[in-house]
Amino acid sequence: MIQLVLGGARSGKSQYAEQQASRTDKTVFYIATATAADNEMSERIQQHQQQRPEHWTTVEETHHLAAVLQQYAKPNRTLLIDCLTLWLSNILFTSTGETDEACFKAETAALLKILPTLAGNIILVSNEVGQGTTPMNAMARRFIDEAGKLHQQIAECSDQVTFVTAGLPQQLKQTS
Repeated sequence: MIQLVLGGARSGKSQYAEQQASRTDKTVFYIATATAADNEMSERIQQHQQQRPEHWTTVEETHHLAAVLQQYAKPNRTLLIDCLTLWLSNILFTSTGETDEACFKAETAALLKILPTLAGNIILVSNEVGQGTTPMNAMARRFIDEAGKLHQQIAECSDQVTFVTAGLPQQLKQTS
């Protein structure tokens, strides 16, 4: 089963996804995509780590998400990926802010190819970033465009899509 959980910043999407993972009878692997580029992000990562159950296994992967999912996906496991938009920024832009087209194309293609074939439960968390004003910055516009396209492609192959606002989950897609 593939679940996509979308929401804005601080919407409760990660907490909802963690609740969904906890409700399965499967071993949970938490795939973390964030990088601690500054003190504030380090604190956010630490808060997320403290909120997770200690018996979950954490795997950190900032770029090669498809390979990690293929490695860890098993029928008796739930993989919780948090978050796709952080992963997208990691593969789309280099540390200097330049676009890394080759990495972006290869990694998104690999994810979209492997995702429907994975065993077990897959829960993907991502920020919905396209509901605000259009940014003046070309890099930000590109990011929003690519995130929107990625969300649509993942939603298409997902069994369940949930949008979380103010901690309230809204089911957008549910297949039997």
